[in-house]
Amino acid sequence: MSKKEFYPHFRETPPDQGSYRSIFKWGGPAEFKHPNRKLYRLMKEEFALTDEDFSEPRLTGDDPVELPNRPVLLEEKHLRFFKELLGDEWVSLSDYDRVKYSYGKTVEEAMELRQKKIAEVTDCVLHPGDKEEVRRIVEYCNTHRIPIYIYGGGSTVNFGYRPVLGGVTVVMQTRMNKVVSFSEENRTCTVQAGIMGPDYEKALNEAPERFGARYRYTNGHFPQSFEYSSVGGWISTFGSGQQSSYFGDACDLVISQEYITPVGTIKSKDFIAEADGPRINDIMKGSEGTFGVLVECTMKIFRYNPKNQFPFSFIFRNWEEAVHAVRDISQGEFGLPGVLRLSDPEETHVGLKLYGVDGTILDTLMSVRGYKPMERCLLLGRTEGERGFSRRVRRLSKNICRRYGGMSLTGFPLRSWEHGRYRDPYLREDLADYGMVIDTLETSVRWDNIHRVREE
Repeated sequence: MSKKEFYPHFRETPPDQGSYRSIFKWGGPAEFKHPNRKLYRLMKEEFALTDEDFSEPRLTGDDPVELPNRPVLLEEKHLRFFKELLGDEWVSLSDYDRVKYSYGKTVEEAMELRQKKIAEVTDCVLHPGDKEEVRRIVEYCNTHRIPIYIYGGGSTVNFGYRPVLGGVTVVMQTRMNKVVSFSEENRTCTVQAGIMGPDYEKALNEAPERFGARYRYTNGHFPQSFEYSSVGGWISTFGSGQQSSYFGDACDLVISQEYITPVGTIKSKDFIAEADGPRINDIMKGSEGTFGVLVECTMKIFRYNPKNQFPFSFIFRNWEEAVHAVRDISQGEFGLPGVLRLSDPEETHVGLKLYGVDGTILDTLMSVRGYKPMERCLLLGRTEGERGFSRRVRRLSKNICRRYGGMSLTGFPLRSWEHGRYRDPYLREDLADYGMVIDTLETSVRWDNIHRVREE
């Protein structure tokens, strides 16, 4: 009888309440995504690891959060003001909340929390309920020189929550998370900045039931952090989504914004076309909370037509031919797909395992036709919009792919990616439990420099 292949006991239990792990864990407490067996074998091969390296988890972060030597430094009169303004339940001085709202989702922060190494922490956590409460907080803190940090959805990866000067953290998602107004005529929706991505999208999808609209709508912005990020956070961080080639980045969708600042309220015009400048709206985008507190925003919205979304995917023999195809699609001037994702040979090798293509008839067919592992590149695409437009963009995109030697893999890989596109970050905790660090980096590059950047 053959020995059963070893597979790690990846964690399947939610973090304990009040633990470090409950802060750094990605996403839902009871949600997980583990490397499948093919990916597990690949990791061992690539990194010269053995089953022994996965026998016992290491620093798991299960200890309760404690701050024995980090007292609150705000004077009692300041704390009294905040409690009188918001009510005791919306002002927190607990060790756990002070740490939770001082940390984002960078790998470095997760590593610190696993080791119980706490960097800077906020003195006080505030949960305002409306613009007036935000205005009074900002006015008071400005008068008394108390630093303010803004917490949206919690998914930042640029140390944006780190309270390097102490002070207070203002949390937007708890109470400032509602739709303010909806206009089908203008195709806009005004929301409080703390509304989370899924709640915003659900409201738009249900526009006929909620707002008496003729059609269903979508917001068009779907970053990988979609489930755990706020609309205000998308704008404040220049967010880009997985369908931005069609809809635009978050900042392209903004019609107007309202900020509470130490010198008063700044509210940009609620229409797009202006002939005067500079445009305050553009200056405030991507400001990371440094100019003021974003409290409301008006966004473009789009018709929700899932039946008009047409997937396609192609495999190319090499990176050069794949890049030529993507460039010609991008510069074709016939419209862009919503999803257009090209993986290089290394990512393709992993992706085919993640998407369930490895070992299938499609995999065999690719090899027979000369699309070799660690040379071939996978392109995923999906078109959006009016039905005729969407079909045409897909047809022209597929023609370009074939011109550069691409072989169609049908829509199967795209649908597999789409099914799990928000779940890939869950792999991070699994691997970090055994001392492996994974992360993503992004950069902008010109077409004439793309090969040099990738090689070097």
